[in-house]
Amino acid sequence: MPAGQEEAARSFYCGILGMREIPKPAELVVRGGCWFESGGVQIHLGVENDFRPAKKAHPALRCADYDGFMAKLGAAGIPVSKANEILGMRRCHIHDIFGNRLELIAA
Repeated sequence: MPAGQEEAARSFYCGILGMREIPKPAELVVRGGCWFESGGVQIHLGVENDFRPAKKAHPALRCADYDGFMAKLGAAGIPVSKANEILGMRRCHIHDIFGNRLELIAA
């Protein structure tokens, strides 16, 4: 993530994705960034001075209420790209506030 954008990260990861922020270890706080958690999954966003979003590499997150979450993303104006080429799997891709790719999979 870009430097100084922690509030934007919180707005997206907590406000849109419904994750909760977890504290970073004290020795890492000075580096900036944010850590988030939902269920057994954590996403750690670190600051990069020459930040470029991850457009190909991405985490895949399972969604318990996939259809409800798709409606929430639509209401928030988040573009969703369906990616159903894997037989029997409902999934899509979105991008976070910084342009990083995320995959969402129906649980």
